[in-house]
Amino acid sequence: MMHLGTARTAIYCWAVARHFGGKFLLRIEDTDQVRSTQEAVQVILDGMKWLNLDYDEGPIYQMDRLERYREIVDQMLADGRAYYCYATPEELDAMREEQKAKGLKPRYDGRWRPENCVGKPIPEGVKPVIRFRNPDEGAVSWNDAVYGTITVSNSELDDLIIMRNGIPTYNFAVVVDDWDMEVSHVIRGADHINNTPRQINIYRALGAEVPVFAHLPLINGQDGQKLSKRHGTVSVLEYERQGYLPEAIFNYLARLGWGHGNMEKFSRDELAKVFELADCSRAAARIDWKKLDWLNQQYMKEADNARLADLTKARIEARGGDVEHGPDLAAVCDLLKSRSGTLEKLADNALFFYVEPKVDAEEAAKVLAEGGREALKLFGEKLAAVTDMTPENVYGCIQAVMEEQGIAMKVLANPLRVCVCAAERTPQIDKTLCLIGKDEVLARIARVE
Repeated sequence: MMHLGTARTAIYCWAVARHFGGKFLLRIEDTDQVRSTQEAVQVILDGMKWLNLDYDEGPIYQMDRLERYREIVDQMLADGRAYYCYATPEELDAMREEQKAKGLKPRYDGRWRPENCVGKPIPEGVKPVIRFRNPDEGAVSWNDAVYGTITVSNSELDDLIIMRNGIPTYNFAVVVDDWDMEVSHVIRGADHINNTPRQINIYRALGAEVPVFAHLPLINGQDGQKLSKRHGTVSVLEYERQGYLPEAIFNYLARLGWGHGNMEKFSRDELAKVFELADCSRAAARIDWKKLDWLNQQYMKEADNARLADLTKARIEARGGDVEHGPDLAAVCDLLKSRSGTLEKLADNALFFYVEPKVDAEEAAKVLAEGGREALKLFGEKLAAVTDMTPENVYGCIQAVMEEQGIAMKVLANPLRVCVCAAERTPQIDKTLCLIGKDEVLARIARVE
């Protein structure tokens, strides 16, 4: 799935590209054949589309570039920057166990480096991998756009595998891709910091320009622990199913570990204008679900009614509502959106307009007692005489009942909500009844009697 961390990284990549007038590339790193299913790829594409992360090139699939990777590896083998390694998995496991027993850091010991195996017979039946010949001396240092200067000694790095069974490994393929695609900035999670010195050594071995690296702290749950399924929703598309608007998720994720003054709510264009990697925090961000809900509610209030109707229609129908035989859904959304925090809640709140309400008998008995039944009946009589169903005329009927019977507003309003709308709370009752329609309101009142 495309989780929140991946989505935030994509947003920052997009923002940097747009800020500098560069290109935002979508690359599908699919060399891991076990994990890279078409379904997994589609989730990424769907997530990018939902967040409106418009990319300039791609999607570029690494598996379509195998010949290029093999070409580079052949050159590296020829000039000694890479070599074949015939160590079996069993040998390597035994090597690591021995190193652990001696209190050493487990790492490949270079046993198949050319200088270590002169005259050594090549074992039969062993399919070799290809390893990069990492430098022995010196250190790798880079100025991370978020963390500042990071330095790693080459003695800490071993000769990583760059190709297995003709398929490049992640650390090698991305370097070749960045080189070929003239990538200027690589923005990714802090869990990749350990990969960076290895990759920088490969860039240098190829004579390629090293891009700017920016590593983003991970996203934690509200308890400060690494975000996981136990914290609730982590997939971007799951938020779509839960009824959040993409612009709210975009806005919220952009602010999760980055800030610009007091900006809390902003458009995509505003983000692109002010975004700077230097403003990213080095501390892990914490999810705040309440803040996300608040932000989504703000976007719901501003959203176009026709768009909300399109997004809500299927949700109402999934609940058994008949949208085609009810009031204009855009008008219903206009009435309800300020009190509906998500599309799911909007669908819940709108349902009584499109289904026959299931009146709670106990609640109905309560509101119909002490004058409620008489008030409801009289209101029905007055409404039947109305020729123009407007909020003003409906409210006029309500006032007339209140005056004739000498009752408070709630004596009539509560039966209307419970018996006509099957809801404890509604927006303005006059506007609500207008949307339900005169004939349907009278039919629902008649069913109560």
